[in-house]
Amino acid sequence: MQSDLPKGPFCQSCGMPMEKADDFGTLVNGTRINDYCHFCFTNGLFIEPEITLAQMISKVSGIMSIHMNIPEEDARLQAESLIPTLKRWKTE
Repeated sequence: MQSDLPKGPFCQSCGMPMEKADDFGTLVNGTRINDYCHFCFTNGLFIEPEITLAQMISKVSGIMSIHMNIPEEDARLQAESLIPTLKRWKTE
């Protein structure tokens, strides 16, 4: 399923492709950070620091379903396979 996704970079919290400069999050000093999108990370902080992996999967699957015009269950399966592999959620 992941092969259907556009080429990265991807936000290492939500998996959003970051294609434009405005897509990237920022550090406290305003410098762009390459690991996270602006929806997840701004001014050196996570927007939702308490969000759980399960909550992120639900959030992302809903957004994917709407923006990619795919069934909710397909979006959930894609989110479940991608999100846990991202830097913020890896538990190695």
